[in-house]
Amino acid sequence: MSQPTLIGSVQKALRLLEAVASSSTIVPAKKLARLTDLPLPTTYHLLRTLEFEGYLCKVDGGYLLGTAAVARTRPARQELLARVRPVLRSLSEELGGATYLAAFEEGEIRLVAIAEESEAQRVDLWVGVHESAHATAFGKAILAGMDPAQRDDYLSRHDLYDLTPHTITSKADLARSLASGVTVWSDAEEYLLGVSCLAVPIPSEDLLGAVAVSLPSRRAVAESDVQSLQRAARRLGASMSNGLITI
Repeated sequence: MSQPTLIGSVQKALRLLEAVASSSTIVPAKKLARLTDLPLPTTYHLLRTLEFEGYLCKVDGGYLLGTAAVARTRPARQELLARVRPVLRSLSEELGGATYLAAFEEGEIRLVAIAEESEAQRVDLWVGVHESAHATAFGKAILAGMDPAQRDDYLSRHDLYDLTPHTITSKADLARSLASGVTVWSDAEEYLLGVSCLAVPIPSEDLLGAVAVSLPSRRAVAESDVQSLQRAARRLGASMSNGLITI
């Protein structure tokens, strides 16, 4: 039996689509070239074509699945990102700090999206978020929202690493902090010296998540900052709880 005629450019384009679809975050063109083992010029050419046809969407920092691809598949994380990033960017511009969306999924606390306005200081997340939730405001907000069994399971699998002199490293101390009943969570230089974060949980029945902003520790936090964060959490909750997308 003769071999079917295969079109190489179509195969390469499909490899790019698969790489974007399998990613939980925006994927830069250079990373896509590495993932698919394609020359960078070829990658750019195929990405432009896929974008023109609506199968990919170009956003700040890389590519997401486009409407043509999403319409033919089950709603994916990329569609979620397209909805939440405007909220995060607006919050970043309003507060002057980098903003973060994190969620609990498949037993881990994962960073879903980041946004920052041009003058904002972004925290370099050099330690995996799933290994440092105890030291971040959004991690503590999510831990506090877990049921006891979930929290015990999570903490049994994660050490409380000492990232700065201010990091909580005692599980007993962390448990007391999580039981405080606060509605706005913070870390005061617990993850990185010179930087503090605020976070609030996202009101949603579909996921356990939190939105956060990082600010210089020297900056005083105003009540208006907290209110802005809470408004963003409500907007994110509405965007992520419409029955079309869950994570």
